[in-house]
Amino acid sequence: MGEIEQKPTPGSRLGAPENAGISTLEHGQKLPTAPPGKLISIKIQMLDDTQEAFEVPQRAPGKVLLDAVCNHLNLVEGDYFGLEFPDHKKITVWLDLLKPIVKQIRRPKHVVVKFVVKFFPPDHAQLQEELTRYLFALQVKQDLAQGRLTCNETSAALLISHIVQSEIGDFDETVDREHLAKNKYIPQQDALEDKIVEFHHNHIGQTPAESDFQLLEIARRLEMYGIRLHPAKDREGTKINLAVANTGILVFQGFTKINAFNWAKVRKLSFKRKRFLIKLRPDANSSYQDTLEFLMASRDFCKSFWKICVEHHAFFRLFEEPKPKPKPVLFTRGSSFRFSGRTQKQVLDYVKEGGHKKVPFERKHSKIRSIRSLSAQPSEQNSEVPKQAEESSSFTYGDGADSPGAQSCHQGKELNISAEESEQHRSPSLKKSPKDGQQADGVVMATMEEEEEVVKDRTRQPNPQSQQPSTGSLTGSPHLSELSINSQGGPTAANMTLSPNLSPDTKQSSPLVSPLLNDQTCARTDDEEDVRRKRFPTDKAYFIAKEVSTTERTYLKDLEVITSWFQSTVSKDESMPETLKTLIFSNFEPLHKFHTSFLKEIEHRLALWEGRSNAHKGDYQRIGDVMLKNIQGMKQLTSHLWKHNEALVELENGIKNSRRLESFCREFELQKVCYLPLNTFLLRPLHRLMHYKQIMERLCKHYPPNHSDFRDCRAALAEITEMVAQLHGTMIKMENFQKLHELKKDLIGIDNLVIPGREFIRLGSLSKLSGKGLQQRMFFLFNDVLLYTSRGLTATNQFKVHGQLPLYGMTIEESEEEWGVPHCLTLCGQHQSIIVAASSRIEMEKWIEDIQMAIDLAEKSSGPTPELLASSPPDNKSPDDATADQESEDDLSASRTSLERQSPHRGNTMVHVCWHRNTSVSMIDFSIAVENQLSGNLLRKFKNSNGWQKLWVVFTNFCLFFYKSHQDNHPLASLPLLGYSLTIPSEAENIHKDYVFKLHFKSHVYYFRAESEYTFERWMEVIRSATTSASRACVLSHKESHVY
Repeated sequence: MGEIEQKPTPGSRLGAPENAGISTLEHGQKLPTAPPGKLISIKIQMLDDTQEAFEVPQRAPGKVLLDAVCNHLNLVEGDYFGLEFPDHKKITVWLDLLKPIVKQIRRPKHVVVKFVVKFFPPDHAQLQEELTRYLFALQVKQDLAQGRLTCNETSAALLISHIVQSEIGDFDETVDREHLAKNKYIPQQDALEDKIVEFHHNHIGQTPAESDFQLLEIARRLEMYGIRLHPAKDREGTKINLAVANTGILVFQGFTKINAFNWAKVRKLSFKRKRFLIKLRPDANSSYQDTLEFLMASRDFCKSFWKICVEHHAFFRLFEEPKPKPKPVLFTRGSSFRFSGRTQKQVLDYVKEGGHKKVPFERKHSKIRSIRSLSAQPSEQNSEVPKQAEESSSFTYGDGADSPGAQSCHQGKELNISAEESEQHRSPSLKKSPKDGQQADGVVMATMEEEEEVVKDRTRQPNPQSQQPSTGSLTGSPHLSELSINSQGGPTAANMTLSPNLSPDTKQSSPLVSPLLNDQTCARTDDEEDVRRKRFPTDKAYFIAKEVSTTERTYLKDLEVITSWFQSTVSKDESMPETLKTLIFSNFEPLHKFHTSFLKEIEHRLALWEGRSNAHKGDYQRIGDVMLKNIQGMKQLTSHLWKHNEALVELENGIKNSRRLESFCREFELQKVCYLPLNTFLLRPLHRLMHYKQIMERLCKHYPPNHSDFRDCRAALAEITEMVAQLHGTMIKMENFQKLHELKKDLIGIDNLVIPGREFIRLGSLSKLSGKGLQQRMFFLFNDVLLYTSRGLTATNQFKVHGQLPLYGMTIEESEEEWGVPHCLTLCGQHQSIIVAASSRIEMEKWIEDIQMAIDLAEKSSGPTPELLASSPPDNKSPDDATADQESEDDLSASRTSLERQSPHRGNTMVHVCWHRNTSVSMIDFSIAVENQLSGNLLRKFKNSNGWQKLWVVFTNFCLFFYKSHQDNHPLASLPLLGYSLTIPSEAENIHKDYVFKLHFKSHVYYFRAESEYTFERWMEVIRSATTSASRACVLSHKESHVY
């Protein structure tokens, strides 16, 4: 009674919402697009295994349901996720965001839709939100349990240890074992329990958010990370699996990746019934056909995989969401499917602009309360786990500068990748790199450039419970940490260490995770550094003296690798003969004792010089007297220095004759402290003499003759010059001997590389012309023979020798016009001729110069070289050899980068750096690098970051090694410098600081800031020696000016 009956309007009958005349939408908010009507309830299984029911209109498109889930989770970066469900044919498919839900899910009451990660970015640091990383971590946990994410036992234990740290907090052995008994993270977990507990002990103080970050850091290096296999057959009927990733389409045999097709090389994707077709761009260097064909189980399987490829290409490669095609008037042909949603570039831009509110969330499985997760208003110090510069992800799609990009077009069930519109649609942050040389095989590998520079490098608030940083490093990605690298993800004998926080597994390339940066910490460091600079002396002589101190710290740490770490390890093992132990340690311990005292004297003098003492500064602003006294003391140790040659030879002979000793030494090289090849540390004392000589030369050049310190400096220079002259010949022979043995580890199919009289000259990447076109090969030039190799599919990442060209009687000529290939050479031996091409004119000239010099040396020698290879060359293996090779392939399938295998994974040696960066290095470059070693504090900044981060940096072996402080025993990260350009920042880069230099390689940009003009010039000098290879003539003239 009294109520007014409202008549339905035409709008309300059609389902339009009522309008009260006042807009309740916030600024920028859009009207809801979900069509009204009957609601249906759909069960969604979340990544934490809980189920939620969502009611959505029956006619609503899939996007409405996905948005409802993301809104429920307060998930900003929801575009990385998707909804998958079994269709009526029991094929697991992704929910199409444009089609009505009711047309896709036939019986919603009986179907559970899973909310899972759909797009796995190349670098988890691109995930800006802690919640997103948490969900990715849950996906990794789920994939481990389901057997999708395969890895070796060490990696599995490492992953689970971070999950446990996230769920129950800091280490308690009883609690750990109870938790592991109740929770199964991986099949056959019991066998890993001790390893998991051991690794968990190293994570003390790590928050759940940091554990997520570390977990993803390890997982992303595994070959099966984010991979969903789709069974297929090739043209020969061989069973294979296809997968799609951010880089392109991958081909697997079992769980081993055997091929990859980069998006930049794919022209069109299509399917026809059960056939999946990949049309490649024409490539003179590729041996592949124009169109590749794979047969799948059914048309539905084929179409499903094609759709996934379309979506991955659009999400990772396009600048913005592709626009829908206009509907044809008469009839349609082919699939109208297109990608719907934001691309990765749009997601990154949206989050970067901060157009969202950060909402606290709860970790369902965690028994500890995370400040970052549960605090409604997180403090500055604790908000968002580790921030990272945008450029930290190195996402390289193609090598060729002219490699076209891609735009998504769909016609006749095809994905056309357009060359013309690629540049405007591709994200600038994901753009391809300039051309450094072409990939030889038509296979795209995740290369050194993608992750090479750094394996792991973090800034954390000091932990009161543990002074040892809980974040370790895998030195070897890039090393880089790939790589390597520290950068290579796999263990390398040269510079790899196993850390409890980084994975020993890695994708086949990847020498680095880009270093992390805590902006607040860096900003404070920056201010403190400015105050500090104003307080300390500005005299150039002070900074020269300080260089003695900083490099002496590194030298002492290198001695400790032998006298402390190696000796301690040897004492627990009986594989090394007593005579060899005595020979090595009796000659290193006196040096360590002497230089410990020497360093204390230098640091005491610098403290007086800086005014940190009550003594009168004027009496102590000199260093010559300290240097003279200690150099004279070093002369008493010359007998020990002479023994280093014998120690190196005996160690290598012992390794050659004893498999047990060889295995022992290789295992030691995998420790964190052994960041260089073990035999390199045996040469350090001789190299150090040269550094003293250079420092004294600089002091004598700086001081006027009437300066009070000049006389002592000149006397010290005379003493050290005499010592260097006596030992120089021995050092040259030892360096060559050490280099031959190091190369021997990288080569297979060779019989006697290290023989008396053989000298290494140059190694590097060249393209060899054959019937299949230009193919990348690794060449090794010695004074009697030229070897060419390819990187084989082996567990150890070694290079397989394909052939040898004796230099005796060889001729060399340029043949660009004859073959139509730039920078082309023809090498004519007595029995064989080959055509090779260098990556640039400069590279070609280096090879011509060195090969011609080697030919001249060979002509002057007694005659032809002895046979290098085994009796059966690798290209024509005997049945026994083939069987052995097959076994290694099987081992590889089971565990691609296992730490338990006999031979260490050599993924970031200088040979691999040259291979990935398509360059070369000569023995003279190595000798110059030995002279140009430097240590000290630098401030580092990324391209898009605000603050500067203070690091202890060591330059050696063509690489920068990064430490938190000089007291650290092992590096946290490394950056191989071959191929990098060294410049001064331009005005446009807005680096308003003094003494800043810039390192740049493809998409990687780093700024470093020195403390004074002298240190700035020194860093520029030594880094230039690694990034720029001088001609032989220039080098020889340089040598003559520094006669020993």
